[in-house]
Amino acid sequence: MPVSSPTNKGIIEDISNVIGAEHVLTGTADRILYSQDVYEKGETVAAIVRPGSTEELSRVVRLASQAGVAIVARGGGMSYTSGYLATEPDSLLLDMSRMNRVLEINAKDMYVTVECGITWKDLYEALKPHGLRTPYWGTLSGIRATVGGGLSQNSVFWGSGLYGTAADSVIGLEVVLADGRVVKTGSGARLGTPPFLRHFGPDLTGLFTADSGALGYKATATLRLISEPQVRRFASFDFKDFDSQIEAMCEISRKGLATECFGFDPFLQNQRALRESFAKDVKALGNVMKSAGSLLGALKDGVKVALAGRRFLANISHGVHVLIEDRSDAAADATLQSVRAIAKQFGGREIESSVPKILRANPFGPVNNMVGPYGERWVPVHGLTPHSRARDTIKAITSYIASHNEAIEKHNIGIGYLLATVSTTAMVVEPVFFWQDELNELHRASVEKSVQENFRNYPEDLEARSLVHTLRKGITDIFREKGAVHLQIGKTYDYIGTLDPASAELVRAVKKAVDPQGRVNPGALGLP
Repeated sequence: MPVSSPTNKGIIEDISNVIGAEHVLTGTADRILYSQDVYEKGETVAAIVRPGSTEELSRVVRLASQAGVAIVARGGGMSYTSGYLATEPDSLLLDMSRMNRVLEINAKDMYVTVECGITWKDLYEALKPHGLRTPYWGTLSGIRATVGGGLSQNSVFWGSGLYGTAADSVIGLEVVLADGRVVKTGSGARLGTPPFLRHFGPDLTGLFTADSGALGYKATATLRLISEPQVRRFASFDFKDFDSQIEAMCEISRKGLATECFGFDPFLQNQRALRESFAKDVKALGNVMKSAGSLLGALKDGVKVALAGRRFLANISHGVHVLIEDRSDAAADATLQSVRAIAKQFGGREIESSVPKILRANPFGPVNNMVGPYGERWVPVHGLTPHSRARDTIKAITSYIASHNEAIEKHNIGIGYLLATVSTTAMVVEPVFFWQDELNELHRASVEKSVQENFRNYPEDLEARSLVHTLRKGITDIFREKGAVHLQIGKTYDYIGTLDPASAELVRAVKKAVDPQGRVNPGALGLP
């Protein structure tokens, strides 16, 4: 399909004069690449704009507002819910990657302030020499995913088992509103006060987190710091079915025992075995050894991982993988014994803990998992449920999938399940789809070239893609029936339509107050 030339050339020229023409991309290939996410394509944007500071961001947004042009903001581009996809022709896209500086590391007051285009990996590496980190410290795609994107999507993984979502670790923000004004939240909004505390009056920080970029453009973020725990323990268990797997994970979560606790069904476990070569595991061995905490522990862990290779995955049914962190060996060992007791209570069999060891040793690896092991298309759908509803939610989803087995088998669609705990209250239930279909430009630009050499280059399969879309929609309906909520709402999950009327009215009023023309990421959260 041909891509038309942008029609709003005047605003593009004005912006180029503000930030430099070299930071405004208008080439066809760039516009196509930035107009898609991992799963879908939106309207082709007119230009990609790369501001280098809060001041430049403010001036760009003000110019666009005066021209009535819609703007969407993009972090690392790893989303799959249309969060940063334009819904109108000739929209502008903000690429925040130039705003990637650490502005302040305050070890006395235990906070860090960064520009929101910094990746989680770069933030983690900047804090590591100080023995510090943020409580929640990134998603698995953190080599590309940004802090601003994580706060907009409210991402989970590293640290979520104890500390919750990305939004739970942020203290304050600087946000550029639709008219270019810069507002501050938390204690940093008070004249002459540092940004050390989130709650100073109404929680304005919360207003701009998990908003899918619908209410403003995040310029800087201040996050809480903790001392990075130096003692780690790992454990993995095999359970016979979803019920026992979920019950064990929920109990570990309720007791606050694990920094990370996640699990796979047999299909998804096998997908990992297929994509993770033994050679790569051995290459990761050096970092596994470094992360073990002692020379003796390092050698033991390294040898176990090397000997286990991928073979131990072959006989696992429903695996659960746990990372424990603490200040002392005695405390970590005691917690590990508690985890083992819970696993035993629900019929778990302890297995070699290679998966959590390798993941923790290489927390921000390449984003090759955005496709299947042979180059298949990949997309998840997810919901967060309270522990009491997790089992029933899984049963309803698997029953729904079974009712479509004939079509699923016809189109050779593989379906797996990822489970993960969030703090003491919630379980992520994430069905994941793999199918043989043509990859898009974002896949080709993101996956390592050496990995792509082994891809099978599947042709376009619109029928399979349509079936995946139908199945995801059906599962989303189940999540709604079961009272689940969502991260990464974007333009995929129904938000505004699921609220009680008074709450929906308030959200619409907030949107109108901060973005009266509806030019900030139109369509996100279901808002006009």
